[in-house]
Amino acid sequence: MEDSRLKYVYLIILSLIWGSSFILIKKALGQDGSGNLTIQPLQLGALRTMISGSVLVLIGWRSFIKTDRKYWPWLALSGLLGTFFPAFLFAYAQTEIDSAISAILNSTVPLITLILGAVLFGITFTRRQLLGVIIGLGGAVGLILAGMDSNPDQNYLFVGLILIACCCYASNVNIIKRFLQNVKPLAIATANFVFILPLAITVFFIADGPSLDFESEAVLESLGYVVVLCLFGTVAAKIMFNKLVQITSPVFASSVTYLMPVVGLSWGMLDGESFSMWQIVATGVIIFAVVLVTLDKKKKKPASS
Repeated sequence: MEDSRLKYVYLIILSLIWGSSFILIKKALGQDGSGNLTIQPLQLGALRTMISGSVLVLIGWRSFIKTDRKYWPWLALSGLLGTFFPAFLFAYAQTEIDSAISAILNSTVPLITLILGAVLFGITFTRRQLLGVIIGLGGAVGLILAGMDSNPDQNYLFVGLILIACCCYASNVNIIKRFLQNVKPLAIATANFVFILPLAITVFFIADGPSLDFESEAVLESLGYVVVLCLFGTVAAKIMFNKLVQITSPVFASSVTYLMPVVGLSWGMLDGESFSMWQIVATGVIIFAVVLVTLDKKKKKPASS
């Protein structure tokens, strides 16, 4: 299939997979009979990285060792920004805010990608894109304010963790496009975990992960969600996303967030999460802004003589 068509196939599949990740994080954290978390955020982030890393190292080790060592520093940084830090940031954020809100705020990644691309990587942008960034940030603020009004029991300061994770994702997209264009997608994904896997194991022990009751029904159920999240939301999706970045632009690749809010919101509402009309309006504003930022101008055809 040609890249011009394949990119849209990747975009739709990734939107469905990653749009479902937020409800999976919520379910993986779980709650016991007393209302306490079944798995703590640090434990969840570490487990997610350890399981995904083990699978990727097994299937992609040969691809990794063939990679030129000059790319290793960028591959390590890509692993930290694109996987390691966000895994913990989203887990902590969703202890206080709904999964649907996380999915919607994640749609600010293309806006942040554009800003960081211009500031750090010298990528130019148009007035239309600048307008999109301003509108998108306004929509994000509106979403937070509307959420604070309709769900006062949630701590919206934790939104900051999601925005930090979005900055990590945006930086990673620019790094892959700028410095890892010639590295195979599987090699990038595998190398990411080769470098962050030891860190995840360390965090797991620091977070007292071995003390989890793996015979408990609640813990086993949470682990089931973690495994699904790892195999689809991390392993398969990362390989696919790396390929998407290479065959398109950083901003187009990050526009996977077009459909993610719709998927995430649908799962959240099915799970009983409340959502106000003003939050729906703010969501529409954010998606409109993302369209402005990522929409390519059609080149005018030369007039025929």
